[in-house]
Amino acid sequence: HDNDRVLICLYSEIFLNDLLAPIYLNVAREVTFINGIDVIRKLEKHVLDGHFQATTNFIVIDVTDLYRMIPREGALHALMRLLKKHSDHGKIGTLSIDAIMRMARLVLDTNCFAYDNKYYKQTRGGAMGFTFTQALANIYMHEWEQDLIQHQVVHNGIYGRYIDDIFMTTNQNRDAIKIQFEKVAKKNINIKINFEIDTSVNFFDVTINNEDGCLKTYLYHKTTAEPYILPYTSDHPRHVHRNIPYAALLRAARICSDVYDFNRERIRIDISLLLNNYPPNFIRKQFDRFFQVNNAMPVLDESNSQVYHRLHQQLLH
Repeated sequence: HDNDRVLICLYSEIFLNDLLAPIYLNVAREVTFINGIDVIRKLEKHVLDGHFQATTNFIVIDVTDLYRMIPREGALHALMRLLKKHSDHGKIGTLSIDAIMRMARLVLDTNCFAYDNKYYKQTRGGAMGFTFTQALANIYMHEWEQDLIQHQVVHNGIYGRYIDDIFMTTNQNRDAIKIQFEKVAKKNINIKINFEIDTSVNFFDVTINNEDGCLKTYLYHKTTAEPYILPYTSDHPRHVHRNIPYAALLRAARICSDVYDFNRERIRIDISLLLNNYPPNFIRKQFDRFFQVNNAMPVLDESNSQVYHRLHQQLLH
């Protein structure tokens, strides 16, 4: 019977995630960052809208132990409110809200972990690695972040979150921002945050700089992370190997805001490919293909900054 209960729980958590994730994303898309390119699009629009200044700082917030710290009842209440708001005659699809809530409680009731050869029931937060835990955490956080979102709207700042990582911009002084964070902390003692305020920060795979009122972005490489590239000698169709240099250059052109940072990244890609046994002629041919397809050979031949700016914008959007 215990095995049956665990199986039911596993299927329920997959089903719940598939049901809830699209609803959540539809509600929170404007304040959700999917990747670094998402952040750059928002930042460049911020510049065009005239909100980016020499005094603009970036804020990176880390939510501490999110999955472990969300209160069970608080998260379930947040889920209930979301379902009521987006239901049709008390149903989501063919399921009643009551049925969904019972399923959610079943999943949370079955959360357990092993320590020192003993099993323990988890009474706070959700199980790491469960997709439903992420969906529930996102729903709970979306209610928590509303005050910060409204604060950013009033002060023409960017706000976006990816699970437990938040990125914001501000033209306010540090003291004013710290006061706002203290208010948020007092309102909900379950969510603990650490934050960094600076003119240069790393978020996702992007380094973001404010250089005297000019936005500059380029790829951020963690010193501990070794870049993995599929070796040329691997037993894959040749088109897979052809796509690797192209995809790497595409990512670099989207993220690097100026041609010099892009060229530095291009050299890095070149070296990584050589170290993984890609023949020099093969690399050169694939690099040429990227610039020819995107009508940007002057970037490769003479580091033309105007052509690169067009390339960056074209690929970013």
